[in-house]
Amino acid sequence: MRKVIAGNHAASHGAMLSRAEVIAAYPITPQTQIVELLSEMCAEKKTGTEFIKVESEHSAMAACIGASATGARAFTATSAQGLALMHELLHWAAGARLPIVLVNVNRAMAAPWSIWTDQNDSLSQRDTGWIQFYCESNQEVLDTVIQAFKISEQVMLPSMLVLDAFVLSHTFEPVDIPDQKLVDTYLPPYKAPFKIDVNEPHAFGGLATPDVYFEFRYKIQKAMENTLDVVEKAHAEFNKTFGRQYRLVEPYMCDDAETIVVTSGTVSSTSRYTIEKMRNEGVKVGLLKVRVFRPSPAEEIRKVLKRCKKVAVIDRNISFGHGGIFASEIRSIMYKEGRKPIFGYVAGLGGRDITPQTVRQIIESTMKADEPEEEIIWVGLKT
Repeated sequence: MRKVIAGNHAASHGAMLSRAEVIAAYPITPQTQIVELLSEMCAEKKTGTEFIKVESEHSAMAACIGASATGARAFTATSAQGLALMHELLHWAAGARLPIVLVNVNRAMAAPWSIWTDQNDSLSQRDTGWIQFYCESNQEVLDTVIQAFKISEQVMLPSMLVLDAFVLSHTFEPVDIPDQKLVDTYLPPYKAPFKIDVNEPHAFGGLATPDVYFEFRYKIQKAMENTLDVVEKAHAEFNKTFGRQYRLVEPYMCDDAETIVVTSGTVSSTSRYTIEKMRNEGVKVGLLKVRVFRPSPAEEIRKVLKRCKKVAVIDRNISFGHGGIFASEIRSIMYKEGRKPIFGYVAGLGGRDITPQTVRQIIESTMKADEPEEEIIWVGLKT
């Protein structure tokens, strides 16, 4: 069934189609619509989902952890300060190897208060052990919720999928809502390998002394490394089942590109449009969209970028004291390939528009310069 729905509601449909058994809900702008629609769906008794209203985002993640530890498929959603309030428990969910799925609607962090988009909330959580997906469209949001459960339940790590506040969350697009039977075929019921069960007692969450804690961390890293293969297999199966193809990274017109723009989220659509225009003018420019951020698809990125002369990275985020986070990651990934100019552009913080003109300015600026003059190139800064 094809419907015109907002990105937030695409996330809600994804959770219900995944047959989430426990949904913990605490509203925060601009995520509120996700849990509102889920509450209506649960009230209509469309499924046997347990809908838990909690008093904070910290409690929302605590409820998901408890539910997932008993073997239930658990889901929640949040934004910005709410995600920050979950921080302690994000570590716990990953450390306990619980396949929870969380939708984060990217919103700039306070202070000062903002309800508009940038990526500093989710990227601040990059080292918590969660798989991270960055979505470009409402269809991708719905599809990725379903994929995230399938992937997480194989590698036993939680997943966070990310969409831009208001650019997707409150914007309506045509979305194919797949048939429940088809989703059930792709995503069978979750069977936890270990769970809290009164009929089969085990100890969970005990003290790990120095002679074993190190190995717990090693196993999380190995699980992350294995996740890339699992994601690719999940993408291939999804394409076979639903006819839509996703990749770890998505190159566009990169084969002969002399300059490649690296993006994530909805900036990818704006950049693709601009690159099409510039290609018609004879400019050899391409796009590399990073869809999976953690684990890092380093080899896939390296394969695409090693062919071009220059790289321009658009970051809707800032690591204070260093620079754009994606640019920093790309420089690290490309270190093995030798010297290549990598331009790091910071743009669109706090929801400021990144327009086709902005992207064109970035591309033309990159083409004119031999090397970046500064580590951080601010775009559209009012001075």
